[in-house]
Amino acid sequence: MSDQVMLTEEGFEKLENELDYLENEKRREVAKRIKVAREFGDISENSEYDDAKNEQAFVEGRIKEIKNMLNNAHVVKDEEITDKKVNLGTQVMLHNLDSDEKIRYTLVGSAEADPLNHKISNESPIGKSILGHAIGDQVKVDTPSGQVEYEIVSIKKVKH
Repeated sequence: MSDQVMLTEEGFEKLENELDYLENEKRREVAKRIKVAREFGDISENSEYDDAKNEQAFVEGRIKEIKNMLNNAHVVKDEEITDKKVNLGTQVMLHNLDSDEKIRYTLVGSAEADPLNHKISNESPIGKSILGHAIGDQVKVDTPSGQVEYEIVSIKKVKH
């Protein structure tokens, strides 16, 4: 199933909350902006109206995107996550065997990825390579700058 979206329980809940906000609050807010902008007169030269319509299109697109993700979600249940194997919802310490540096990542679904906060997707090169591995395993990761070898130093179940 190529459309399947892997999510942690926390990620699924965040998407549900965002969808609720967009459908129940943001839609009304944008509709009010459109109504007010229409009252300014000629909509053909009305930048407020154009901005509001663009925002409406963005909101509706995001709603559709979230609904699609939720409908195709495979939620990794908390009880499926252990500190024995790398899975979504685990925090992993990796030792770069080439540079001798250590880095910690939390593995999440692609919809939850936030690389600046060290949350990497299971679809990223590193995420794909370490998924299912255990402490002590060495994995090779193909990166844009070449192949890098990591050793999995620790695995910790992320608490929510």
